[in-house]
Amino acid sequence: MLLPVAFFALFFAWPVASIVGRGLRPDGAWAFGGFGETLTRPEILDVLWFTLWQAVASTALTLLVALPGAYVFARLEFPGKRLLRAVVTVPFVLPTVMVGTAFLALAGRRGLLDELWGLRLDNGVWAILLAHVFFNYAVVVRTVGGLWAQLDPRQEEAARVLGASRFGAWRRVTLPALGPAVASAALMVFLFTASSFGIVQILGGPAYSTLETEIYRQTADRLQLSTAAVLTLVQFAAVGTILAVHARMVRRRETALRLVPAERTARRPRGAGQRALLGGVLLSVALLILAPLAVLVERSFATPDGYGLDYYRALQSVDDSGTFLVPMTDTLVNSLQYALAATAIAVAIGGLAAAALTRRGSGRLVRGFDALLMLPLGVSAVTVGFGFLITLDEPPLDLRASWILVPLAQALVGVPFVVRIMLPVLRAVDDRLREAAAVLGASPWRAWREVDLPLVRRALLIAAGFAFAVSLGEFGATVFIARPDNPTLPVAVARLLGRPGDLNYGQAMALSTILMVVCAVSLLLLERLRSDRTTGEF
Repeated sequence: MLLPVAFFALFFAWPVASIVGRGLRPDGAWAFGGFGETLTRPEILDVLWFTLWQAVASTALTLLVALPGAYVFARLEFPGKRLLRAVVTVPFVLPTVMVGTAFLALAGRRGLLDELWGLRLDNGVWAILLAHVFFNYAVVVRTVGGLWAQLDPRQEEAARVLGASRFGAWRRVTLPALGPAVASAALMVFLFTASSFGIVQILGGPAYSTLETEIYRQTADRLQLSTAAVLTLVQFAAVGTILAVHARMVRRRETALRLVPAERTARRPRGAGQRALLGGVLLSVALLILAPLAVLVERSFATPDGYGLDYYRALQSVDDSGTFLVPMTDTLVNSLQYALAATAIAVAIGGLAAAALTRRGSGRLVRGFDALLMLPLGVSAVTVGFGFLITLDEPPLDLRASWILVPLAQALVGVPFVVRIMLPVLRAVDDRLREAAAVLGASPWRAWREVDLPLVRRALLIAAGFAFAVSLGEFGATVFIARPDNPTLPVAVARLLGRPGDLNYGQAMALSTILMVVCAVSLLLLERLRSDRTTGEF
């Protein structure tokens, strides 16, 4: 437990506290009186209101669209199911800036719908809401569907034998069992949409701003650290409340149900109703998930002279503006190296934290640390990145010029996923196996190597793959600390989209396509490793 606590204290709590402290002490004295003044300003009230209502609307819309998909992936068997489950997860591991890019390619300026019918959804609320559904669809499918697949269908069948209608049996038996999972998924979607950065930054334009984008503007554009500090504390309080409720829902889901292997519950569609539901879900996936991804690929090949590889070839040269000091192909190599280093850190820290959380007799303090591990997913990545710059730039931790700074920031996002994937598997290991190994004379290290490792190897590989994918796509913190001679793919895409010209737009689409392919391949490998007997939260 000591190493994970030290890691989060040093690379999360310290940078965030430092940047907030500087904002609240502009002249060396604490200025708490600025809270009321900041939070009552009309423009800040508009930001708070938009953050709240768009997060509520995005969550409701995501549940409405994704819950039928959760049922289909959990209870129906159909050709291509494993492939499709990997595909719908691709948007979630893409950086939000590229999610915005995908919707720009579909319905933005010079997008496919704009060229065909003159229809544009950029700089509008609907574009933001639909992009949030696109991004968070997999959260509901994996969180709710993972549990739904393991609920014993015989309980619902028994209720029908006793006279309950199909809907009545579902309402009285299945819905209460799914309640904690649905609430958990809703809370996570609300958290991700309330702290949305890249999507709102690209699709919302100057007209719409969430807490996250406003913190970025106050910090990077206006250097108003006091305002940014107040907004960060408001966000921190909201995220802490959400995660506390989420942790309670997770504990209820883990302790209240008796589960069965998922392969015993999935069946071929029977009847017109199930076939219609399957068709509707496949159609919604095609329109909301596959269409933006497909158009993103199409735009990367669509040059002014017809379809070709011009934009991909342009990635091999250095532009004349000086924005990038290395070819974009080097940026891909840099991003892969950063992601691999971040994965190693996330697996080491997350694995140790998960092991500590599974010890018998873990008290309330340890369970609180479980919730704290999720904070990097909701607290402003902009604050973390800027905090890195002002805290890790002098001895004994002068890392500002070191390449390790980027993997450390990316690992903060990867650790929560490692913990959430590893926890259910580690908790399923029978303590009597370890005790038997100890009785036979095995040391703790050998007992772990001979007993735990064979049982958790598959989950460990899945956790590493997920950490790699989300590290590859981290944007909010990396945009502050990535150097011009070593940018990451998401940072390069954002910079290209911020510059005029068809070549820059095409290169952004090409880079986004490359990242999407890398993420898709990673997720397909994870699906091959995935075990239906034990499923983590993601």
